[in-house]
Amino acid sequence: MKVTLQELTKIFPSRDKKSGKEVRAVDHFDLEIPDGKLIGLLGPSGCGKSTMLYMIAGLQKPTSGKIFFGEEDVTSLSAENRGIGLVFQNYALYPHMTVEQNILFPLQNLKGEAKLTREEMQSRVLEAAKLVQIDELLARKPNELSGGQQQRVAIARALVKMPKVLLLDEPLSNLDARLRLQTREEIRRIQKETGITTIFVTHDQEEAMSICDQIVVMKEGVLQQTGKPQEIYDDPKNLFVAKFLGTPPINVFAGRVEQGKVLIGEEAVLDVDGVEDQEVTIGIRPEGFELDEQGSFTCDLRNVEVMGRDVSVVSSHPAAAAPLIRSIIDADNRVDASKGKVKFRIKPHKLYLFHKETEERIPFQVK
Repeated sequence: MKVTLQELTKIFPSRDKKSGKEVRAVDHFDLEIPDGKLIGLLGPSGCGKSTMLYMIAGLQKPTSGKIFFGEEDVTSLSAENRGIGLVFQNYALYPHMTVEQNILFPLQNLKGEAKLTREEMQSRVLEAAKLVQIDELLARKPNELSGGQQQRVAIARALVKMPKVLLLDEPLSNLDARLRLQTREEIRRIQKETGITTIFVTHDQEEAMSICDQIVVMKEGVLQQTGKPQEIYDDPKNLFVAKFLGTPPINVFAGRVEQGKVLIGEEAVLDVDGVEDQEVTIGIRPEGFELDEQGSFTCDLRNVEVMGRDVSVVSSHPAAAAPLIRSIIDADNRVDASKGKVKFRIKPHKLYLFHKETEERIPFQVK
């Protein structure tokens, strides 16, 4: 089911009586979510992603704008009539019911033409339980399950209605690191097997990039960029997107362009065409540094962290926005820690220029 958002806006009244300033949780949001895809709504806490999800679900009413499922305008349709499945962060399972009863519960409330026979309901429950691999746990109660198993029950309960759209609100936040990895892989498998259009809300960019067909990056209720995860990582539209995606995060420097040269401090790190002389903000991905004794970029060495396959060179520079710079290099390289300095050559495709004031990306050609 294709989901289309047109000029979607949600404004909450101010709680501060003195300022009286309204809160724009979502601001004139336009987005088309393709049928059968897994889409990640990504952004920091308070950016409006959960508000967006609840408007799609029908739990919150937009201040303005429209929501379409396929060609049907569902903006005014109640949540129970939209054909959605919703999984909350806290599982929201009924503690006095068994796993089977929890999954069965949504089907027992179906009325009219949608009402099912007891045999049909049991068949649906077993099918959903098998899909999330908990069919051997149907007789247990939630307090007898691990966090990951409880999350699977919540997903099965959402899927049992055969929804047009599956909505996941930070479903992995309460799991430990190992379970998060396992469960996100399960979510991807389930989505591929069912082909249900799925919208996944998270503030964890690694989660979003690893399992989503597309990600939607949000800031203060405004759409910043949308596209395939790797494409956005490689081609960020602005400094916010560049900083938000990537682990370790992008290294940011104050710099300038003079006569076709990109300078950090007094060192020319790259020759470029098509950029006027100006002060700029420079972003360099951690993997954009190459150790080179003849390199044009010099940093003060702080530490070398060996991580098995890779080495993280920790350094500093007066022009850096953060106290420490992290450079990821191949473990075959050897860093001479006795010198106190480290020299790099910068990979051109891992360096980005941004307007100092607007923070929008500045395109350039490498000489």
